[in-house]
Amino acid sequence: MVEILREDRLIHLRNDSASYIIYLLEGGIAAHLYFGKRVEGFNPASMLRHYDLREDGAFSLQGCTLDHTPQEYPSHGLGDLREGALSVVQKDGTRSVDLRVTGVEVVDGKRGIPGLPATYGDNAKTLLLHMKDALLGLEATLSYAMFDDVAGVMRSVQLRNASDSDLVIERAYSLCLELPDSRYDLITLSGAWSREREINRRPLMMGEQGVSSLKGATSLHSSNMLFLARPETTEAQGEAIGAALVYSGNFKASVHVDAHRTSRVFLGLNDVDFAWKLTPGATFNTPEAVVVYSDEGLDGMSRAFHRVCAEHIVRGKYAKAPRPILLNNWEATYFGFNEEKLLKIARTAADVGVELFVLDDGWFGHRDDDTSSLGDWYVDANKLPHGMKHLTDQVHAMGLKFGLWFEPEMVCPVSELYKKHPDWAIHIAGREPVQARQQLTLDLSREDVQDYVHQCVASHLREDGIDYVKWDMNRNFSNIGSALLPADQQKELPHRYMLGLYRVMEKLVNEFPDVLFESCSSGGGRFDLGMLHYMPQTWTSDNTDALCRCRIQYATSLVFPPFAMGSHVSAVPNHQTGRVTPIETRGAVAMSGCFGYELDLNTLSAEELDKVRAQVKRVKELRQTLLYGDFHRLLSPYEGNDTAWLTVSPDKLEAVFMFTRAQAQSYAYPALIRLRGLAADRVYTIVETGESYTGAELMNAGVSVRLPWGDAASVSWTLRAK
Repeated sequence: MVEILREDRLIHLRNDSASYIIYLLEGGIAAHLYFGKRVEGFNPASMLRHYDLREDGAFSLQGCTLDHTPQEYPSHGLGDLREGALSVVQKDGTRSVDLRVTGVEVVDGKRGIPGLPATYGDNAKTLLLHMKDALLGLEATLSYAMFDDVAGVMRSVQLRNASDSDLVIERAYSLCLELPDSRYDLITLSGAWSREREINRRPLMMGEQGVSSLKGATSLHSSNMLFLARPETTEAQGEAIGAALVYSGNFKASVHVDAHRTSRVFLGLNDVDFAWKLTPGATFNTPEAVVVYSDEGLDGMSRAFHRVCAEHIVRGKYAKAPRPILLNNWEATYFGFNEEKLLKIARTAADVGVELFVLDDGWFGHRDDDTSSLGDWYVDANKLPHGMKHLTDQVHAMGLKFGLWFEPEMVCPVSELYKKHPDWAIHIAGREPVQARQQLTLDLSREDVQDYVHQCVASHLREDGIDYVKWDMNRNFSNIGSALLPADQQKELPHRYMLGLYRVMEKLVNEFPDVLFESCSSGGGRFDLGMLHYMPQTWTSDNTDALCRCRIQYATSLVFPPFAMGSHVSAVPNHQTGRVTPIETRGAVAMSGCFGYELDLNTLSAEELDKVRAQVKRVKELRQTLLYGDFHRLLSPYEGNDTAWLTVSPDKLEAVFMFTRAQAQSYAYPALIRLRGLAADRVYTIVETGESYTGAELMNAGVSVRLPWGDAASVSWTLRAK
């Protein structure tokens, strides 16, 4: 149950797991007192000892500046010399903002955010702090939603111009979280193409530290989230705080440690190259930030995020449904395919039990390589002379669903679309367009471009019997300018682009509720809670090497559950690393996600095809647990040679264990691994070995694991309880 308690100036949000406490100082300043494990009561003096306590119980600011005040939504320059969460330019050019609380409102449930993805659910209460800067005429509403099943708070801000003059927002973060000390390690996820979301952990230091993106997407290089863990915190124990943004564009996630070693956490829109003109009466909404707390280590933090994803982010038919096992033709054929070749691959896929055949890039325009045709979403008659509907009908007749690849946000200069509408691309007049992958980015801040993109995708879904869409996005912003925006609003383009993209996606998912959408951005370049709101799974990385995927999927699971991660078995030698790994290992790693194949099954031996059939059969038997069970990281590939994780069904009657060793070791004892998340008093039988152990034994003493001979060896077990 969620409670929002009010006692004089104290506001206490809490559920069974966590508490969030605010105190209203004299004059209406909202001070942040506490976020952490649930507490029953709270004395403000514990956090505000440097203030004077008046006879009426209020704390006075006399003798104390805002520079020492933990605030809910601070601004810079009016007594607080630290960086603030908000900066607004008024008509005289100054930037000071002084927001004071004017009202407090409590509402049942969780409200949406106009034009933006956000968490949802009725099992919540929401606190609304209404604030105003009387001089500017700027109104702000800080929203704090708490669900009864998540140890955390959902934060967002709405700004409204109640004056008679334009205001310009230069910074408006979604989250400011004040912490009374800096004894934390900062954990962020950074990387590059094929090396997405590498775990970086380092102690907090005085000054600013964090990650950001100016690429028009969350990007391959930085994820829009950060985590704070006590130095002694491990996967299984200790305190951790995690924050993630429900957004897919430019962001900043940072921690500022001041001279007194207090920490101020910011998360929201990147304020570099950002501004928003707020006309009289207009409103601006920040994206939502999700902040969670755990006293059960990083494992507990991740379980909180996974619950947010499963219960409050993903919507529609596939929120809880089994995901189809797919085969994608990309690494099987690349651009070199025709109808006959595709059907041959699809027949073999159907024979081994695959459920979905996906046609990737190359089916449209004159697309024989990546130099042309993006934007021309008509079928290439040379490759598919009978049209797309003829192909999908034949695939459906095999008992398979049919999926199709799009990259609808892009345009190639060598395309019919660009010839007709060069102004539809993001560009700066007079400057030579900067191409990447021989393509430019369409200006989705424009409603006519949004409508074109929607129609191109919708027409194929409507007419060709498409069951699945792989939505790709393969380049970032450059030459950032829009032909339609006036000069004083050009800095709005990156955010307006995201609002336009979300508008298109919202229309599509509502119009085609039976279609499964998968997000992709050169692999995992836009893996965020914002995209997950529209597309319930994401292609985790273009790197399909099993050992690389151990690292990528391990790190991705800090926030995202298995059902969000597309994970495929590919051919060897691997197309990204050249590594040869056993098909058993490729299957074991891929099982911990939305399972599929990225190869031509017709090139496999009869023995390998039998192994594929066995993998498909096993995934079908276990996928409810694999996708929607509780996921526990056991051994980190960032700390050694081994990777292990375990997925446990919600009723704890079934579990799937995966262990991989990258390099073989001579004269080595079997590994002894402690499991987590089982029922201590139940007896579990390992199906593959016939051995039985109590849950208490497996979690406290561990289980001995003997690996096959050779590098990249793995074991995958099913555990069933009596």
